[in-house]
Amino acid sequence: MKSVAYHSSPLLASKTPVWRSKFIVAAIALSFTGLAGRAAYVQVFNNEFFQKQGEVRFARTLELPANRGRILDRNGLILASSVPAPSIWAIPEDIERDKVKLAQLAKLLEMPLAELNKKLEDEDKTFVWLKRQVDESVAMQIAALGIKGVYSRKEYKRQYPEGEAAAHVVGFTSIEDNGQEGMELAFNKQLAGKAGSRRVIKDRLGRVVEDIGDATAPVDGKDMQLSIDSKVQFFAYQKLRDAVLEHKAKAGSVVVLDVVTGEVLALANYPSFAPGKRHNLSPAQMRNRALTDTFEPGSTMKPFIAALALEKGLVKPETSIQTAPGRINISGSTITDAHPHGVLTVNEIIQKSSNVGTVKMAMQMQPREMWEMYTQAGFGQKPQLPFPGVVSGKLRAYKTWKPIEQATMSYGYGLSASLFQMARSYSVFARDGELIPVTLIKAEDANATGGVRVITAKNAQAVRNMLHMAAGIGGTAPKAQTMGYSVGGKSGTARKQEGKGYADKKYRSWFVGLAPIDNPRIVVAVMVDEPNNGKFYGGDVAAPVFSETVAQTLRMLGVQPDMAVKPQIVAKAEEESF
Repeated sequence: MKSVAYHSSPLLASKTPVWRSKFIVAAIALSFTGLAGRAAYVQVFNNEFFQKQGEVRFARTLELPANRGRILDRNGLILASSVPAPSIWAIPEDIERDKVKLAQLAKLLEMPLAELNKKLEDEDKTFVWLKRQVDESVAMQIAALGIKGVYSRKEYKRQYPEGEAAAHVVGFTSIEDNGQEGMELAFNKQLAGKAGSRRVIKDRLGRVVEDIGDATAPVDGKDMQLSIDSKVQFFAYQKLRDAVLEHKAKAGSVVVLDVVTGEVLALANYPSFAPGKRHNLSPAQMRNRALTDTFEPGSTMKPFIAALALEKGLVKPETSIQTAPGRINISGSTITDAHPHGVLTVNEIIQKSSNVGTVKMAMQMQPREMWEMYTQAGFGQKPQLPFPGVVSGKLRAYKTWKPIEQATMSYGYGLSASLFQMARSYSVFARDGELIPVTLIKAEDANATGGVRVITAKNAQAVRNMLHMAAGIGGTAPKAQTMGYSVGGKSGTARKQEGKGYADKKYRSWFVGLAPIDNPRIVVAVMVDEPNNGKFYGGDVAAPVFSETVAQTLRMLGVQPDMAVKPQIVAKAEEESF
């Protein structure tokens, strides 16, 4: 082996300055020191910041949606429930631009191809919804297309089996599954539950590659059971709808109360809407008129004046009052009856719906006494229901009443109430003088408790007899008679306010009543707004809806008929006083 001849190689023979080699070694050492310092800075001293920055870019918190609780009727039938409904989304920059597949995707999403392309045209976006809440079968077909950049997310959507019939009670949710109306809104927190979460790391294609930490499981919402009977609700809605259409009316409402338990068995309005299909929905369709709209109740207030007169000992049911010549002057204003009747007993004043007779009883009282009676019956106070938009109506302080106002308030003008308030107020007569609390949630007790005594049982029964006469032959609402069951009630026909006065040809037709008469089980209240097909009296328009609803409801509740079941000949009702 030959030794290296350093003297024969010019490169090796040249002398290298010592400082250069030292400089190179120092530079390398300094570089390694810098790298070590940087590593220490990243890994030790500022580790939290850099980990956070990494997570921002790749870590995601996935929400695990909770299943919203069901809404059930009193018998356990479903009024609202959630079903899986995947939502389709995409990453535009990753989309596979296959025209055939995109055309198929657009068809499955039920949208024009141009609209789909518009959603995907911004390639700088990393997320875009293509369609929320599609059927599972559709989501599976989309997945089968295998389009790169298109994904699905698990979500739920609400279904409402009772549709229009129960829409105003149940309400609906937004696409984010938050309650928007009705019981869905009132009990949103209870129904919604609590979403869970899962921390993951995703790659740039949106695929989960690793879980971080433990997942938090979702807590499903709680079911809630309403007092509503879906069969009673559907039948009441159907009969109300038919009446509104028959009389070419603007709208209508019906309320059915179980006066034994205080439960609301039905609360229906027309026009209505399909909760699951809310395109082009108008505010008029969504309004729960039975709870949110107030009206002057007209003659349906007269039984309260009779009850108060009995309570004060001013009259007895057989007391005669002269109503001739069918009109009375109060402070320069004339109040009239539709027909002059002459001498009428208190029973007959309610039966015939005499304004003059009612006013004569009312003017023997102090305004405070009338105000207290109305207040105790629930007027001017918001019903204690956990429902959005419930109104209190209007009942002015008695100190401001003028004599003519006291007179008109005795037959239902100058105050306002909702149909629901009217229905509840008649529980005073159905429950032997007691105003009961009411509920939209199924009651645990078989008998309502916590009622307030308004009048004595004896006087309540006396007024019930008057209501029975009013709904019979010779009364203002014989069309309220029901096959197999005795009924009682009072019709009302109130002119609608328009500006500072009253419209000449616009009315609201009412009927509020109870059945069976000797041992009442239900109160039913009906209102039809602006009937415009020739008939407008409450006895002609609202009473037939009452009759059909009572018959169906009592049969469903298993209440035995208290009258012989035979065809009944209904005489023409007397034209009722306003």
